[in-house]
Amino acid sequence: MELKWLEDFISLAETGSFSRSAEQRHVSQPAFSRRIRALEAWLGAPLVDRSAYPTQLTAAGEAFKGPAADLISRLHAARALARGMQPVAGNALVFAVPHTLAFAFFPAWLGQLKQAFGEQPTRLMAGNVHDVVTTLVEGGCDLLLCYHHPAYPVWLDPARFEGLRLATETVRPYLPRGLVGNGRWRLPGTPETPIPFLRYGPNTYLRRMVNTILDRAGQPAHLALHYESDMAESLKAMLLAGHGLAFLPASAVTRELERGELSVAGDARWTLEMEVRLYRDRANTRPELLRLWAHLTADVAAADGAR
Repeated sequence: MELKWLEDFISLAETGSFSRSAEQRHVSQPAFSRRIRALEAWLGAPLVDRSAYPTQLTAAGEAFKGPAADLISRLHAARALARGMQPVAGNALVFAVPHTLAFAFFPAWLGQLKQAFGEQPTRLMAGNVHDVVTTLVEGGCDLLLCYHHPAYPVWLDPARFEGLRLATETVRPYLPRGLVGNGRWRLPGTPETPIPFLRYGPNTYLRRMVNTILDRAGQPAHLALHYESDMAESLKAMLLAGHGLAFLPASAVTRELERGELSVAGDARWTLEMEVRLYRDRANTRPELLRLWAHLTADVAAADGAR
């Protein structure tokens, strides 16, 4: 038996679709189907009712779903410990967070939360958006913190996962303060002198957000690619060193703006707002998590009522 067979099965149980699960698992549909059959052969029982459409689990499949999800979670936790991760306090809450939010938004938000809620041991698991979402789906964390935008929503089954909108995050173009007077560095630039551009890598969520800004601006931006990185912190470092213009979330440049090191490089056409959302699995009933979630739910409701 292979771990990926269990992960395939949980994906199929969630989507109810061989084709959608094959896409999620980055394999062809025939290969995905073979892996499900291999798991069934190992178990000695059919997990999927192939006489029905849309896809339904058999009684054995429904009975196996919970233990399979628990086993996946335990195996991932055991692997993390085997790789040298130190155990945390038994009541620690595990957050899965994309890199940019982990550097920029999460530390300040957690500080504010502790002032209002009290001390709560936590552990952070940072990664790309795909990996941190997968961590929540596979039961490897208690909470997922991520960006959300209608153009590129993070899809999680609302029957299984519950979400809260914590804040809004604005993405804008920035340039070093010393170049404010240099008109050629302000958007949209010109074909003759394109603006040196610091861009996110092709598989990042913020790359999609920046592409959305550029597509909706109403006029072409004249940019010359000078540097590319998956990390907003890397782009910010290159920006501060004077290598080009970069689009960054506001929480990533709070200190630099306060110190006068950066300036906005374009008007409202080149701006986009995202939401910062927090998600949990409804089946996770850890007391620490439920107490925190109740606090956050009441806090968000009070903030919405005050608007």
